Amino acid sequence: MISIPEEFQIKTPIVQDTYLVNGELKKWTGQTTPVFSTISSTEKYEPTLLGSIPFMGETEALEAVAAADAAFNNGQGLWPTMKVADRIKCMEKFVIQMKTTRAEVVKLLMWEIGKSLGDSEKEFDRTVEYIYDTIDSYKELNARSAHFSKVQGINAMVRRGPLGVVLCLGPYNYPLNETFSLLIPALIMGNPVIFKPAKHGVLLISPLLEAFKTSFPKGVINILYGRGREVASPVMKSGKVDILALIGNSKSAIALQDQHPNKNRLRLILGLEAKNPAIILPDADLDLAIQECITGSLSFNGQRCTALKVLYVHESIADEFNKRFAAKVDGLNFGNPWEKGVSLTPLPEKEKPAYIQELIDDATKHGAKVINVKGGQHSDNFIFPAVLYPVNKNMRVYHEEQFGPVVPIMTFKDIQEPLNDMAESNYGQQVSLFGKNIKTIAPLIDTLVNLVSRVNLNSSCQRGPDVFPFTGRKDSAVGTLSIHDALRSFSIRTFVASKDNDYNNEILQALLNSKESNFINTDYIL
Repeated sequence: MISIPEEFQIKTPIVQDTYLVNGELKKWTGQTTPVFSTISSTEKYEPTLLGSIPFMGETEALEAVAAADAAFNNGQGLWPTMKVADRIKCMEKFVIQMKTTRAEVVKLLMWEIGKSLGDSEKEFDRTVEYIYDTIDSYKELNARSAHFSKVQGINAMVRRGPLGVVLCLGPYNYPLNETFSLLIPALIMGNPVIFKPAKHGVLLISPLLEAFKTSFPKGVINILYGRGREVASPVMKSGKVDILALIGNSKSAIALQDQHPNKNRLRLILGLEAKNPAIILPDADLDLAIQECITGSLSFNGQRCTALKVLYVHESIADEFNKRFAAKVDGLNFGNPWEKGVSLTPLPEKEKPAYIQELIDDATKHGAKVINVKGGQHSDNFIFPAVLYPVNKNMRVYHEEQFGPVVPIMTFKDIQEPLNDMAESNYGQQVSLFGKNIKTIAPLIDTLVNLVSRVNLNSSCQRGPDVFPFTGRKDSAVGTLSIHDALRSFSIRTFVASKDNDYNNEILQALLNSKESNFINTDYIL
């Protein structure tokens, strides 16, 4: 046996034999799918069996649709008509229970997706913080809406209301945080949700099932297991889904949209792929640029939509940058997630090393070299990051989102070259710009903000802080997922209006005084 700290050992496989639908944890007795980790617990390498999950199909998918549809009940359901304060109480109850599962969820994050201990703890804690921040933002939104406006003889109370049933599909690289960035605002705004966990990072939802069950009314949150085509497709074909909330691949998003019989009724909230570039100008602080580009391209082995996936280095500094960057990459430590000081960890997808090798082979065939000594070295569950230079447009790695440990470097002489490439790209999420001279940087910023949605000055691309807008242009996103914006993405402005006369005003005043209506009220939630 290899040495694994006691608190991180998987002593008994997790048999996930229940699923949550219509407020019940129903027993699953059908076909199951084993869940393996690419991390080995033995000296001789072999994947570790973590447990099993239900292999569900159309029957269970339609059962979840019926439960969510009944919970919405054409807008008459308990959840969509509930007082804001009461929905907040449900969410607070959930997060209190969620916090008790921290150790178990963190352990499963490490085993299921190979995320380091520090990053796994950070993901959990950031998600808890996200929920509390969402609650605070919702209180503020409610307070701003809790009044009547009078315009041209019309009194109106304008609020935000739920849209209906949400199908929520999260990504494997942030199976807790990014999934909950969809799930939490969708729920708190009054929408019932059907949720299918990602293909990796699925067992870590198990410790949370009881919290979901006891915190929300029946049918408000329904959790399915299985392959997307087996469960998500029937959900979409039902025509009962009002919002598709997905963080993942644009091909999957398009395929699911196409299965909805009334696409014009379907709201999309999508976080999709990106090919974020770094642009390193001649006057850049190389120490800073190299460190930020290491973090940007290889944090979590480059398995982030916000990762730097191509580096444009000015030709006058390319030799120096490449030499120092390659050496710094070779200095990164590889190990299991719980080991101290690890930067690189096992890849959760067993086929990923072979795919990265294909990109390396294709690039070298078209004239690139692996410029770091360790680049491309294989182990059973990993391939060491390869720094490829010089990269050109004939190479797959230029076009494809690698989502793994390979760093393509290109040079430029004229700044218009990377700008043109970004304009021609299918993607437009973020860019990192390294330089100092404001006469050069100022016009660049003014152009870049029209090509991407976030320009990171002398820093790597990232999602947070969560109060900032997280979105993208072109094929990188639909909708915006900051805490503030997500509440608006999962809702619609709706209002009650009446002519300003004694008869109507008396009725409105009576509604306010009686507190009979959950919509017509001026309650302030502290």
